[in-house]
Amino acid sequence: MASTYLSLHYHLVFATKNRQPLIGVEWRSRLHEYLGGTIQGLEGYSEGVGGVADHIHMLVSLKSTHCLADVMRELKKAATDWVHREIQLPKFSWQEGYAAFTVSPTGRGGVKSYIGNQEEHHRNRSSKDELLELLRLAEIDYDPFYFE
Repeated sequence: MASTYLSLHYHLVFATKNRQPLIGVEWRSRLHEYLGGTIQGLEGYSEGVGGVADHIHMLVSLKSTHCLADVMRELKKAATDWVHREIQLPKFSWQEGYAAFTVSPTGRGGVKSYIGNQEEHHRNRSSKDELLELLRLAEIDYDPFYFE
């Protein structure tokens, strides 16, 4: 094969430190735009960003040369700096770690819809319960200690 062809899509989920409801509704969409732009600046492609006061969901496409851990570190660092500078919220930070799920090309539409409906989705479900369900569906083992 003379070239390389990829379809690397990730559903990323990450939370504010201690899942504190710090992401204000009045600036949430600006943060989402900033996160999408940060992915583009890292030479990835943002397909959707959403979330509520205590966590973020993103659907991103990355290159084969990307290291997911490096992308997440840069994404969270840039977003923290942006919140400190633009929102003047000096105590804002992200929780350590994240969840990342691979998404098939045919599953992207469903994930985009899921991300776009976060406000409605969280009327009846906590972010903790949501993440536990996502981990269960993806058959990912986890330590309950980190969810106490």
